[in-house]
Amino acid sequence: MRKTRYLALLAATTLLGACATPPATGPMSFFITSVGSGKGADFGGLAGADAHCQKLAGAAGAGGKTWRAYLSVPGSFPSATTPAVASVNARDRIGAGPWFNAKGSLIARDVTHLHNGNLISKDTALDEKGSVVKGRGDTPNEHDVLTGSRADGTAFAPQTDTTCKAWTSSTDGSAIVGHHDRSGPLPENWATSWNFSHQSAGCSQEALVRTGGSGRLYCFASN
Repeated sequence: MRKTRYLALLAATTLLGACATPPATGPMSFFITSVGSGKGADFGGLAGADAHCQKLAGAAGAGGKTWRAYLSVPGSFPSATTPAVASVNARDRIGAGPWFNAKGSLIARDVTHLHNGNLISKDTALDEKGSVVKGRGDTPNEHDVLTGSRADGTAFAPQTDTTCKAWTSSTDGSAIVGHHDRSGPLPENWATSWNFSHQSAGCSQEALVRTGGSGRLYCFASN
């Protein structure tokens, strides 16, 4: 009797472990955009950035999922004429995971893993076509990916422009970018961060190119 109970408990534990562990491979649910908006960091806001992800995913045969751009937007304080606006955190927009690249390789098990120990690298952070994105040492270097986020995937303090005016400016402002190839001029955390490396030189296409980017986004399937 005792042995039977033990075997039943062992089987249940094994089943729970199998359910909790994501598969090693899966359909594409993460990619870097193969192209930007063509207008620098201006995507027409978060909705436009999401639509950009959705369009590229659809062209790659993955349009059946709901795609979200990994972008944050700081909030704003209330004024005499306008109410406060809450921050939008990239980490809260992208679903629960797991996420896989275009080759089926695991990128992150869940939101916690994404922000602590993910498998993002130049070899795995592919575009929607399954192509490697140029990084440091390539010509041109395009390792800057727009995020507007801190390392934990949250927005910056209210009324801080780290998002090229909430992703609507191709002129004034600046945006936080990450390095998809985890490489920079110094072996320091900021230089190797996938989502929080430095600010861009500006919001125009030319400014993004000047600091090592081309206006690309990280896109995640939220369902």
